[in-house]
Amino acid sequence: MGILSGNPKEEPLHYGEVFDLWSSVLAGNGMIAGYQTMINHAGDSDLKKLLGEAIEICQQEKKQVEEILKENGIGLPPGQPEPPEACLEDIPVGARIPDPAIAAGLSADIAAELVLCSQIIGKSIREDVAMLYGQVHLQKAALGAKVLRLNKEKGWLIPPPLHLNKHGDC
Repeated sequence: MGILSGNPKEEPLHYGEVFDLWSSVLAGNGMIAGYQTMINHAGDSDLKKLLGEAIEICQQEKKQVEEILKENGIGLPPGQPEPPEACLEDIPVGARIPDPAIAAGLSADIAAELVLCSQIIGKSIREDVAMLYGQVHLQKAALGAKVLRLNKEKGWLIPPPLHLNKHGDC
């Protein structure tokens, strides 16, 4: 048996996997703090629920990735302090981030994370790392569908130019 056969958890990580895992935790720390701040700015209760779900997914991913890093003797990136809770009414109107902008940012984050998960899966030689990011990809795709639905229901979606000429009519 070679070094890359047998139990995946006993196989070494390659440098790309280490960088991706470490970077995931660093980015996750920022996203968790950012989404916690966005909850302070959000007025829509459905949007707040989706931000809470995004935080839970990020925290779950972070915990699993940190475990892999620790098992492999890799130091963790610095964490971020949890932002204080604020009352929406205490945030001046001109300083508030509007709900459509929060939802658009969440959508953009999810789209970028889906691409990133796919890249990590493609680079991984350890099955446990690939499976972890496959699981995260599914969770984020499901969350993305919920955010898309919310954007449509609330009238917040700004579509690109729509192709209406479906039948070749002039």
